[in-house]
Amino acid sequence: MEHSILIKILLMLMMAIVAIALFRRAGLPAILAYLITGVISGPSVFNWFTQQQIHSVAELGVVLLMFSLGLEFSLPRLWAMRRTVFGLGSAQVFVTAVLTMCISMLLGLNLSESIVVGSAIALSSTAIVLKLLNERGWLRRRHGELSVSVLLFQDLAVVPLLILMPLLASDGEMLSWHQILLAMGEGVLAFIALMAVGKWALPKVFDEVARSRSNELFVLSTLVVALVTGALTQWLGLSMALGAFIAGMLLGESQYKRQLEADIRPFRDLLMGLFFISIGMLLDFSLVITFWWQVLLLVVAVIIAKALIVFGLLRAAKESFRTSVATAISLAQVGEFSFVVLALAVNYQLLEITVSTKLVMVAVLSMAVAPWLVRHSVDIARRLHGVKSVKQGGHETIPIPEQSSDLVLILGYGRVGQTIARFMKTEAIPYLVLDRDPTRVSEARRAGEPVYFGDVAKRAILKQAQIKQAKLIVLTFTSSHVLDEVLPLCRQLAPEAKILVRTRDDEGMEALEEAGASQVIPETLEGSLMLVSQVLYQCGVPLTRILKRLEYERRNHYQYLHGFFSGEETDFTLELLHAVALPKGAQVVGQPLSAIPWDKLRVELRAVRRSGAEVESPELDWLIRPGDILIILGKPRRIEKAEHYLLQG
Repeated sequence: MEHSILIKILLMLMMAIVAIALFRRAGLPAILAYLITGVISGPSVFNWFTQQQIHSVAELGVVLLMFSLGLEFSLPRLWAMRRTVFGLGSAQVFVTAVLTMCISMLLGLNLSESIVVGSAIALSSTAIVLKLLNERGWLRRRHGELSVSVLLFQDLAVVPLLILMPLLASDGEMLSWHQILLAMGEGVLAFIALMAVGKWALPKVFDEVARSRSNELFVLSTLVVALVTGALTQWLGLSMALGAFIAGMLLGESQYKRQLEADIRPFRDLLMGLFFISIGMLLDFSLVITFWWQVLLLVVAVIIAKALIVFGLLRAAKESFRTSVATAISLAQVGEFSFVVLALAVNYQLLEITVSTKLVMVAVLSMAVAPWLVRHSVDIARRLHGVKSVKQGGHETIPIPEQSSDLVLILGYGRVGQTIARFMKTEAIPYLVLDRDPTRVSEARRAGEPVYFGDVAKRAILKQAQIKQAKLIVLTFTSSHVLDEVLPLCRQLAPEAKILVRTRDDEGMEALEEAGASQVIPETLEGSLMLVSQVLYQCGVPLTRILKRLEYERRNHYQYLHGFFSGEETDFTLELLHAVALPKGAQVVGQPLSAIPWDKLRVELRAVRRSGAEVESPELDWLIRPGDILIILGKPRRIEKAEHYLLQG
């Protein structure tokens, strides 16, 4: 029997590995891969595990999930964002939950079931949304900040739900406000008591554990603390998950937070995976097939309804149309903590299998489309907004006064734009800044800075900023699609002005120069030059020689810095350096360098290495010998063709 269970677990984990690899390749969240694995392993297909085994795994997974949430929960961060977290966040959860509850009761569910359904639908996916916002560089944008605020409150809202679950299970039909308030009061008292004891006891425990310098003891102590706290809350009539959350929150405020996160991650990831697999096992596939059209309608209805609720709340708060749309789309899916709510509801027998299956499928499908929706949220917002550009989000574009003809126009007022502006101010050089962030513009104008609100991709805004009078235009943002729009427009409106463009690396420098850039400043190359200058200075190279070398590199458009040897995570749209070793039988051995059709191969010879010595830019009459190493520069495919030619002809 034991061998049979081990084999089943092994097969299940192998399926999970394959599913995760396929889903990652398709750009879908790993959570969905775990759920599919659970469906295949569960009663719908192979039926490898009993219901009791499934529920045990699910409960342990919930405990670790809530412990991880507690670790990541920061009270200072919550307090800093309190206005949007407790304002917008609470409004979104309350309106969505109440509306869903009312609809559920109209459809025939009782009050307890309706509360569970409303709570599950009100939550969005913190993991998916934060990951995608971070990938796109949108966490600092207004819609990113608003999304994070709502997600923070949603995570916090899970805690009272954990307190309510046992109460809903005990007397769901006769539920009263008195019972709810009593349960919440008990939960708050338990929370305060555990926080007080934990604040005193846990630091002492972990100080002793840390002195032992044993990683094994540290990990074991962490797991024991999470499980013991969970057992205490369960003994008090509350859920284990609440205790695990409190333990995580206490340890998250300690000096051991980073070590705890690193040590617990392997266990957390494994048990979280098993938790989502157990959720998949709860699905009755025959019901999915029977009610597939209802599920699809519910998915569409949930996404549209959640988006409209967030959009309406943001517009009521006088946020811009684009920001409201982008935030609403980003939060339209159902989240991973909805599975926690549903798993507990199933454990407490609050939901029928038909209802829980439909809700799980709604969550799965909404999370499947979430990556596409979040990635395209800004584009969708822009399209819906149409051609309106002068008025955005209730902020009128401020009338810009007449400027001198000696003006520096800075487009974008992020960290780079603000740094440039400070230096302009110090040197008394007249400058003007355009930026699309209304909050940043308001703050800067209150500080007396010449910063104005406007979309720099709009011709009318640039004309209003007297772009024709600017002697220098600085584009401080690195977003490629914005540069593609703004740079040609700036060159068209100000043909005589110098235009400086900031980019992250040397990719597309020539294209930017062709589009009108007078000079392109790649951050990675400039950063390399600054680091090199410090290295040379520490090695005793005279400062005048270092400055000459830096000026030479800039004057020659960083030619010496273009290209690098590739690694596992190389961006293969860039040019790479590649060393080609020529054995005795290579095609070009015995020929001069001039005999090789470099232009046809579309690669550049940077150096030749012979007998340990390297010769940069050798003469074309250089005769190639066996053992020579040619260092060539080019894009990956061109390098492959060039290497094939050098070796085989």
